[in-house]
Amino acid sequence: MLHIDCICVGKLKEDYLKNAILEYSKRLSKYCIFNIIELQDEKVPTNLSEAEKTKIIEKESNNILANIKDNSYVIALDLTGKQYTSEGFSKKITQITNYSSHITFLIGGTLGMSKTLLSRANELISFSKMTFPHQLIRVFLLEQLFRAFKIENNETYHH
Repeated sequence: MLHIDCICVGKLKEDYLKNAILEYSKRLSKYCIFNIIELQDEKVPTNLSEAEKTKIIEKESNNILANIKDNSYVIALDLTGKQYTSEGFSKKITQITNYSSHITFLIGGTLGMSKTLLSRANELISFSKMTFPHQLIRVFLLEQLFRAFKIENNETYHH
């Protein structure tokens, strides 16, 4: 069975987001073994210098890198990434499963991810040109994964 990890910086605090994650995780269990790995985020001081910003990004990114399984196809969520339709995303997931049984999605912290981490990714994707809180993007990702499996299996799902 396909394994999907989602490595995220920061812990969810809001119950409504936790509930949405739980619901979609349950729905995804029919199609894959899904796992969220929450990593500690760094405190971001006000009036951040460039050196402090770089230090925080590097620390969070190195922590993410340490949690990526060697055999995994890695997809980083990044504003500069490719945008897919839901159907295109479904096809992409199916294509990946033809040669990998493990996919890892990366969601960085508030300041983003290092170039080193982004270069480790097999692909960068973006859900929008708009900026969203990284906690909310988790829900977007899980919903789109669920939708992708429904599309691939020709199962009905509300539009």
